[in-house]
Amino acid sequence: MTKKQILDKLNILPKGAISKKTIKRNDKSYEYNVLQWTEEGKQKTRNIKPDELDTVLSQLDERKKLERMLITGEYEQDITLSFFTTVKVGNELRLLVNSVKGLKKRNGYKDISDYLYNNVYKKVFILYGLRRTGKTTLIHQSIYDMNDDDFNKAAFIQITKQDKFSDLNKDLKTLQSNGYKYNFIDEITFMDDFIEGAALLSDIYSSSGMKIILSGKDSLGFWITKSNELYDRSILLHTTYISYFEFSKVLGIKGIDNYIQCGGTMSISGHYYNAFDNKENTDEYVDSAIAQNIQHSLKYYKYEGYFRHLYDLYEKGELTGAINRVVEDMNHRFTIEVLEREFKSNDLRISANNLRKDRNMPTTILDDIDIYTFTNRLKELLEIKNKDEQSIKIDEVHIKQIEEYLSALDLIDTIRIVDSNTSRQDRKRVVFTQPGLRYSQAKSFILSLSEDMLFKNLSIEDRNRVVERILNEIKGRMTEDIVLLGTKIAKPSMDVFKLQFADGEFDMVISDPDKMESEVYEIKYSKDAVKDQARHLLNKEKCDETEYRFGHIRKKVVLYRGESKTIEGIEYQNIEEYLKQF
Repeated sequence: MTKKQILDKLNILPKGAISKKTIKRNDKSYEYNVLQWTEEGKQKTRNIKPDELDTVLSQLDERKKLERMLITGEYEQDITLSFFTTVKVGNELRLLVNSVKGLKKRNGYKDISDYLYNNVYKKVFILYGLRRTGKTTLIHQSIYDMNDDDFNKAAFIQITKQDKFSDLNKDLKTLQSNGYKYNFIDEITFMDDFIEGAALLSDIYSSSGMKIILSGKDSLGFWITKSNELYDRSILLHTTYISYFEFSKVLGIKGIDNYIQCGGTMSISGHYYNAFDNKENTDEYVDSAIAQNIQHSLKYYKYEGYFRHLYDLYEKGELTGAINRVVEDMNHRFTIEVLEREFKSNDLRISANNLRKDRNMPTTILDDIDIYTFTNRLKELLEIKNKDEQSIKIDEVHIKQIEEYLSALDLIDTIRIVDSNTSRQDRKRVVFTQPGLRYSQAKSFILSLSEDMLFKNLSIEDRNRVVERILNEIKGRMTEDIVLLGTKIAKPSMDVFKLQFADGEFDMVISDPDKMESEVYEIKYSKDAVKDQARHLLNKEKCDETEYRFGHIRKKVVLYRGESKTIEGIEYQNIEEYLKQF
């Protein structure tokens, strides 16, 4: 028998198992046979008459033999199954997905399962995210966990840059005619004509009962199709943002420091992979996963009409460099802001004071830094062409459009900064969803300290100690952003923001407008619980202002890296324990 003949036969054979049931009537017991099976997640039963018992038992035995033939591949080659793209089914597919055995799953796994096995039709499912965020692993896990019946109706299609949408269309027709219901199409954005042909997947194949799961590196292409060709005909699962909880659960890597330094990527096998362990790797990731992602998607949609203001840069071959520059400048500005907070919120002065008071090796080196000269020196680290070296100027219009696409890729998000003075407008702080990327670029700027003449007069031990101190300031600010972003994403019905007063701030406020309640937080990178950390939380005037605008304060918390405890009515909670909620 060919595979198609086996599948056709299985469609008409009964499935399940026969069991005996007993009922009592008039003090007498009667036995009868029941066929039980599961269909679309529901338990079903059918009474078997005595004269059909042998037939049904024989049919169930035949089903087992046929299913075993599918698993072992002991069937005749079906010559009708020839493909134009790379399609894996049966034993080939089993070998492909066996590598994910035992790997822990990201939260999105359940969303894929709900799509596959519930009554969701006329929609395709899109895994949307930057490179190295676990898309292919999620697909392989979904196939690996299928029962034998569903596995025998599953196909994995690996698209290459040489494939055309017309080839994919032919293969889907072949799979459909041979009973393949679950079709996983990986790297579909490699096809130049994917965006133009995407609607066919939902309108023809999903509408007829096939389940179509798509993934690919060019995430912006999916964002464009969701807004146009696949509007209201697709379900998107975003993978770029990997929360601290998922990072520690899936990879087994604990600690906020590790998340700051390498959070944001996974290996293709679901194991530890740090794309940001040095500047070269970080630059390569930004170039391939982000800049080329955007450029490829824009190039092949609506005859390049989506380039808008970026077309002049694209035509001159400068768009990739411009995107790299915008990403690096964002993190550059972040680093400069942390350093310049001596003049704004005293952070650099704290570093200077800490170094001056160091019990073992005090130094006044940070007191002597010319911040203007130093920050300009950092700016010189930028390796992308300066404005005056470019044939086309990168102006604010270019920057805003690139930032729009970075947001569409889920690479950046914003945190609202509210001023207690209601006459002042809210501000926004840009945060990166991949903390490892931001930290890597910030660290490369800070390491330029070793080039400063002041530092060259210090011993290597002193230079390293000063650099470490400032990097801790960077980590402290990033810890704030990680907590704010994680809370905002995990609590979409809440208002999550930073609240600034004339003299201080609440690092995070969580406001519940429906209940007219709020929670206030201080976020500290320190491992030590110090009473001064809660001074704003204990300030009656600040708390009264907050309650007047955002509702009764039901919780006051200091998040820090030490053990959870309560001190004088203030809850001190470990940051990692807090983040594990999400």
